[in-house]
Amino acid sequence: MKLLRHGPKGQEKPGLLAGDGSIRDLSAHVGDIGGDALTDAALARLAEIDPMSLPLVGADTRLGACVVGTGKFICIGLNYADHAAESGMAVPPEPVIFMKATSAICGPNDPVIIPRGSTKTDWEVELAVIIGTRCKYVPEADAMGYVAGYCVTNDVSERSFQTERAGQWTKGKSCDNFGQIGPYLVTRDEVSDPQNLKMWLTVNGQKMQDGSTKTMVYGVAHVVSYLSQFMTLHPGDIISTGTPPGVGMGMKPPQYLRAGDVVELSVEGLGQQRQEVVADLV
Repeated sequence: MKLLRHGPKGQEKPGLLAGDGSIRDLSAHVGDIGGDALTDAALARLAEIDPMSLPLVGADTRLGACVVGTGKFICIGLNYADHAAESGMAVPPEPVIFMKATSAICGPNDPVIIPRGSTKTDWEVELAVIIGTRCKYVPEADAMGYVAGYCVTNDVSERSFQTERAGQWTKGKSCDNFGQIGPYLVTRDEVSDPQNLKMWLTVNGQKMQDGSTKTMVYGVAHVVSYLSQFMTLHPGDIISTGTPPGVGMGMKPPQYLRAGDVVELSVEGLGQQRQEVVADLV
């Protein structure tokens, strides 16, 4: 299934993408796409519904983040060997973990907002994992059973905030609208091999990133198991698993986003995002 949330910001309703490409409303069957609705049993019940029997949603309706109630937005840094190389950094001996504020989460086509004082706002297409079942001290062999599904995310980053100011990476990763999620939560049964997905990102139509999850250093099962040794993962938690090469920081000379740019990105089988870049005027 491809589950989604549709409607104005803060008023989203649950829905799904039908086989004919139409958006259908799930409000009569589930409160929202999050929490207990992400367990295997709950997803199985939703899968029994005939999508064409559900109310039709207008094709131009805004899509929100495809999951609600996220308690943790966890990111894995330098998790692609080729991206580590372009960043001039060694492949880490263990997954690099940092957190992104949940207030950064927004819809897949909501704008990228360049924060005040930013000079180096960058893009990162990533495969995100959405946890479906409480997960603690899980062996790698069992880790995939705790995954509800996958989605596309743009791990937008302000590099000067991230690397040139004191402290850790979080403040360069957590600005408003620095975490576009969706368009869909694609349930894990529809993704046969998360380690073999093509992914790409363009800026103003120019291909910047063109990679594959094949070059991930630490795969999804390892990352889920690894994180569960340090923290309990809860339904709705998001793990963004890293980006392939082609980010603005790695270019010679570096290239960063400016107001008026248009970013488009996709991970194979998980849908596509499109964002306009705007300045933060608030």
